Parts: sequence; structure tokens; C-alpha cells
Amino acid sequence: MPAALVTGGSSGIGLAIARALAEDGYELTVSSRGPEKVDAAAAELGAHGVAADVSREDDCERLVEAHRERFGSLDVLVNSAGLGIGGRVEELTTKHFDLQLGVNVRGLFLVTKLCLPMLRESRGWIVNLASIAGTLPTPGLSAYGASKAAVISLTRTLNAELEGDGIRAVAVCPAFVDTPMAEWSGIPGDRMIQPQDCAELVRFLLRLSPYARVPQVVIERVGAGGLPG
Repeated sequence: MPAALVTGGSSGIGLAIARALAEDGYELTVSSRGPEKVDAAAAELGAHGVAADVSREDDCERLVEAHRERFGSLDVLVNSAGLGIGGRVEELTTKHFDLQLGVNVRGLFLVTKLCLPMLRESRGWIVNLASIAGTLPTPGLSAYGASKAAVISLTRTLNAELEGDGIRAVAVCPAFVDTPMAEWSGIPGDRMIQPQDCAELVRFLLRLSPYARVPQVVIERVGAGGLPG
């Protein structure tokens, strides 16, 4: 059976993708920082749950080793762990800037690096959750947008470096998705992109032939009028 690891897999987009992978027969490891939420998601999905803070290198090492010990292989890595803290440049604290870069970029980098030996064996996929805020200027999301722009750049570099290994990477860049992180926007949840939309997109990508690659996908929200949200 194919195997997948989903960070940020206990809620929102990560949980939706994890559900889709479980339905498609993947053996699954899901992780997030909160043990209770991880345990609940793992019980629902029949998955292996690991509580881990990806901003901590030792947690990343423990997470990847736990997956390797349980399943022995990895076909799909989904880097969905992330956070966003709003604030204009002059208002954002250094602590909140560092926190977003630490989780959204450094954590993704660490988990990906640790998973590469298994992904080389499977010629697998890396799915990185970025954001439309990483492609367009988004007032009030300065650090978040910068972190997601870095994710997009890192994804393209992964494709360039790992093409010979048969590993493909994609940066998924949605506008506002109906998750707790987007509640501050004031947009009704039923008018946002749904987490399941992102999950269906991942399903599509995993069905591509070995010689097809989509490095970046932007998902616009209908009704946003071309604005980031």
C-alpha cells in the first residue's frame, strides 16, 4: 500500500487532504502540535497520529522516524502545518514574524529534508501548502505572505534539484479557505474555497503520469474580484 505523511493533518486543509488519501487507500501518518486533536484525527482516519511542533528540529526528526518505523516507506509528503498572524509591517512583532517563518518555512524545510531518502525510493510527491498571499501583495499579511512566497520558491528549487530522482513538488496557493485561520476575514464560510477543494486538487495531481508535473497551482475565490482573498 502507498504511504503518506501529512503535517497539520488534524484540521482544516490538512485534515481534508488526509481524509482523501485515507479514502484512496494510503497508509497514513498525521501530525500537529495538539495531542488531543491528533489523536481524534488519527482515530477517525485509522491513521498513525504523532504530536509534533515542526518549528522544533527534534520534533521533526521524531515525526519522520515514527512514520518510517510504522510504514517503512513514503509516497506522498503533505506539508500543511502553518499559521498566519495578521499585522501591517510597522505593527507586527518580531516574535510573531519569527513564529510564522519558523513554522511555515523552516518546519516545511526540515520535514522535507528528512523525508527525502524515502521519497527517492518511491519517486514520490511533495505537496506544499502555500497561499495566494505568496503571489500577490496582501496588506495586513506581510510576514505570512513572505513565508508563503518562500514556500513557492523552495518548491520550484526542489523540482530543479530532485528531478533526476523522480520526485515532484507542487505549491498549492489558495485564497481564503473555510478554516478557523480565515475567520478574521469576515467572509462567510460558505463563500470561501472549501478544504475539500484543495483535497480534490491533490487527488488530481497524484493521478498524473510520472512525466507530468505541476509546480504551482493558484486557487482563486470566485467573487474576490481579482484580489488576494
